[in-house]
Amino acid sequence: MGPTKGGGYHGIPPWIYAIAAAGGLLVLLPLAAMAARVNWPQFIPLVTSESSLTALGLSLRTSAASTALCIVFGVPLALVLARARFPGQRLLRAFVLLPLVLPPVVGGIALLYTFGRQGLLGRSLEAAGIQIAFSTTAVVLAQTFVALPFLVVSLEGALRTAGGRYEAMAATLGARPTTVLRRVTVPLVLPGLASGAVLSFARSLGEFGATLTFAGSLEGVTRTLPLEIYLQRETDADAAVALSLVLVAVAVTVVGLTYRRPGEQGRRSAPAGSTGAARPERAR
Repeated sequence: MGPTKGGGYHGIPPWIYAIAAAGGLLVLLPLAAMAARVNWPQFIPLVTSESSLTALGLSLRTSAASTALCIVFGVPLALVLARARFPGQRLLRAFVLLPLVLPPVVGGIALLYTFGRQGLLGRSLEAAGIQIAFSTTAVVLAQTFVALPFLVVSLEGALRTAGGRYEAMAATLGARPTTVLRRVTVPLVLPGLASGAVLSFARSLGEFGATLTFAGSLEGVTRTLPLEIYLQRETDADAAVALSLVLVAVAVTVVGLTYRRPGEQGRRSAPAGSTGAARPERAR
């Protein structure tokens, strides 16, 4: 089979489909088994209990806060990694992406020895009357630590794919670097930034190990939905399964929002970049 009408090549060997189906079943079967285990007649009461709603609300609030921090710190990091050239750049990228492969509990220990009462910064903060460990702030920091690489990876990839021709054109027309960033670069990679932010939110929502190690499990303060599921598993299996299904549904919805067809993303981003590049002089 040759190229298709849309220009893609779909000459996939039949055995690839068989392996792909097995891989899909490896993911779908456990989820189907969990759904079959749900006590559907009691589903609504189980997921709307006071402790469940409190944990869900805390998870949504802290995930939103950590996503905002990921954007604040992740956008500059991605820009530096994608556009700048300096010694040690590969090492910086390795450290920024380290939480992707690091066990979350290790990240929690690192945060604890940084912001804990006897930590590197925690001692000074404690002297100033600021306690971070085992607080809601600790939850946000733990989620930011594990979710930041998702935004950096998505945005850096979008920046490299977009190239620098529009920024260069805007600079030759006299636009200042900040104007180029605001009027050209950000609109150009906005789909990648949105995808990275949504993925960071989803990762924050499912964070468990670093949160438990660094923030503990205090109801209404640090007990997020994953921690509530873990505790319910020991006392009420039906509640744990029902809450797990809620978390899966939210995660699937969030991840689904990040999907863009390559052609569609290109159509959306190119006009934004060209439009921004055509008018930098007026934006100063």
